[in-house]
Amino acid sequence: MVDATANDPQIVNEPQVADAGTLKAQLARATRRQKLMALGLTAPLVLFVLISFVYPIGAMLVRGFYDTQVQQILPNTAKVIGNWNGEGLPDEEVWEAFVQDMQVGAQEKTIGKFALRLNFVLPGTRSLVMSSARKVKRADLSEVENFQEYLTDIKEKWGEREVWAVIQRLSDSIQYDYYANAIDMRINADGDFVMQPEKQRIYVTLFIRTLWMSALVMGVCLVLAYPLAYWLSVLPMRISNLLMIMVLLPFWTSLLVRTTAWISLLQEQGIINDIIVGLGIVGDESRVRMIYNEMGTIIAMTHILLPFMILPLYSVMRTIPPSYMRAARSLGATQLTAFVRVFMPQTAAGVGAGSLLVFILCIGFYITPALVGGQRGQLISNLIAAHIQTTQNWSLAAALGAILLAGVLICYWLYNKLIGVDNMKLG
Repeated sequence: MVDATANDPQIVNEPQVADAGTLKAQLARATRRQKLMALGLTAPLVLFVLISFVYPIGAMLVRGFYDTQVQQILPNTAKVIGNWNGEGLPDEEVWEAFVQDMQVGAQEKTIGKFALRLNFVLPGTRSLVMSSARKVKRADLSEVENFQEYLTDIKEKWGEREVWAVIQRLSDSIQYDYYANAIDMRINADGDFVMQPEKQRIYVTLFIRTLWMSALVMGVCLVLAYPLAYWLSVLPMRISNLLMIMVLLPFWTSLLVRTTAWISLLQEQGIINDIIVGLGIVGDESRVRMIYNEMGTIIAMTHILLPFMILPLYSVMRTIPPSYMRAARSLGATQLTAFVRVFMPQTAAGVGAGSLLVFILCIGFYITPALVGGQRGQLISNLIAAHIQTTQNWSLAAALGAILLAGVLICYWLYNKLIGVDNMKLG
């Protein structure tokens, strides 16, 4: 007998459809396993970066505008001072709450943190708070009839509206005083942004100096690295690899050692000055001052960052076929014209990558300016470190760091617009 289902196309194709569905499911499971395996392999690194890099930086940046310290030290004051309209002086309720909080803070030894926090925004108020707290600490507040008179009798400065305006702002979780200070401004009693006194305007000057010196070091590195990278790219591979080792040799030496070596070279009684005096270029009494100023910082940073410019340029120049230059010469172009109009445009990716890398590293440089810069060669990063290590003003350091980070992101955005991140080649 003939099987009736042999000629039925639907019955014949059913196993094939089932096999295709099974194969698709198996492929999906295999793809999921590969993704889970990749995630498992990268998870420790991602977790490490989040814990040791992203979270600390994020927490530090938040300190620039978010602070609940005053709310914790002066809880009663923080609750009632928000009702003050900012005109005249606060109501008696605010004075009473403040004196009570001050007494508790003095007894629990937390009032010093508030005094330091207030002094960061309004210099000179730390002694005001501490001297008043010592008198309030053991006082019997039940006998006080008028807390405003009681506190102003201790120190007349408590009668100034600006002091209470600052306390009101600090009682809020979101604050902008540190960002105002970071751009040489302050918030007055009326809540307006005004410029700091001229003698206290230091941060904008340091930002401008940092950007200018970073741009100058970047330019010097580009001028020095471009011909060297071109020379390495046209040499035979055996020779260029040997010379590239000499370029990378400084990476094998500690940054601190290299900076200390420049101190020995650049000081007035150093090797370079001895050579200049020995050649008769200047007299012994007219030695050139090349350290503890901007010149020393620029020289040392250029030496340290030069390899970061050479490597991207070399990696791009090595991939440019020499036939392009020969073709330009055969069409009548001179060697200089062929180099400028044919070769140099093709190195734009290397120039952009090297310039961006050097510029960003210069902005955040700390050790070299601290050792060889002196007062005139200090960058904004040195002041940020000083606020973290010396003055303990972490919130102002966070505000300065946030502004610096914003500048770096703007540079990165400009690079992406002009050249494109996809064209970046670092070596």
